[in-house]
Amino acid sequence: MALSAAITGTRQTGHRELVWFNDLFARYLAPWAARDCRFYIGGARGIDSLSLLWLAGNSESRLTIVVPGRVAQQPAEARQAVERCRDRIDEIIELGADELRSPAFHARNRYMVDHADIVLGFPLANAKAGEGTGTWQTIDYAAQRGKPRLIVPV
Repeated sequence: MALSAAITGTRQTGHRELVWFNDLFARYLAPWAARDCRFYIGGARGIDSLSLLWLAGNSESRLTIVVPGRVAQQPAEARQAVERCRDRIDEIIELGADELRSPAFHARNRYMVDHADIVLGFPLANAKAGEGTGTWQTIDYAAQRGKPRLIVPV
């Protein structure tokens, strides 16, 4: 049976080396990364871009990028990751928000959770549930929807 997974995570990744994230994804994404799996990735910088690059290079899974507005509105790091992986991305969903504010990001997060079977969350290690981060908002929404969650603090 095909699995779909939403990835959510912190945008703050400068506190770790790239090799640390590669090892992390090899441990926690690889078990889900079968050919018939689909990953929904938020298209932002940080965990979104790093996980996209890792999955594109280390799996045959289907990759769907979901952005609140348009890819052109995303930060340079995120746009570059999408461009580098263009041939591996199956679908880019642009939700068309004019203003990239909290409601647009929450709508993007809900879209990913609603289309996924499981949520793989990579919050900043010192961030706590209920502190208003987008990562925890996504994980909490998944809990409300009765979706399983794997939470790996970074």
